[in-house]
Amino acid sequence: MNHADESLGLLARTIPGATKVFHEYHLDFCCGGKQTLQQAADKAGIDAARIVAQLARLQPQADGAVDWTDAPTPALIEHILERFHARHREQLPELIRLARRVESVHGDRPECPLGLADHLENMLQELESHMQKEEMVLFPMLQRGQTDMAVMPVQVMRHEHDHHGGELAKLEALTNGITLPRGACNTWRALYLGLQTLREDLMEHIHLENNVLFDRV
Repeated sequence: MNHADESLGLLARTIPGATKVFHEYHLDFCCGGKQTLQQAADKAGIDAARIVAQLARLQPQADGAVDWTDAPTPALIEHILERFHARHREQLPELIRLARRVESVHGDRPECPLGLADHLENMLQELESHMQKEEMVLFPMLQRGQTDMAVMPVQVMRHEHDHHGGELAKLEALTNGITLPRGACNTWRALYLGLQTLREDLMEHIHLENNVLFDRV
């Protein structure tokens, strides 16, 4: 089915990052979630095809089928930068916005993940610092083949990866294992879908660095 014929609520619940697109165009996927994308775009005077194209770019890519074990180091680094570093920088600000919304509207519910937005902000700050160290220091070393000089930075990055794993565990504790409560609204559903994707992406990111890239040092 064409995404234009699907409801905003369904798209928000099934495409990680769709809420950011809807927010950009001021499309109400929560209270107005039953209207189709085409209907909402027509009311707003927006070209639905343009939004559909943006949603298509958000669809999961089949990079899991690629074996990066023997890929050249520059190609592997480029993949990490494009697939994970850039993606995390897109994911977390929107997840923070959604978490703030859920906490402000549903803070009186016992299942509400109070403190999640603050935790995600901390994760963003720590990840940004971590990724900048890789981009400015470690990755250029590896691209130049300076593996001896990279030994200590790699040890630091591995240690920070362990910390990121701990932060994911805290995220799961705050959200009951990223389990939706009954009657969750579209914003809450979109938030937890995005959290699941973040968790999977961050774990794959750390795996590629720890078990493939760093093992070359």
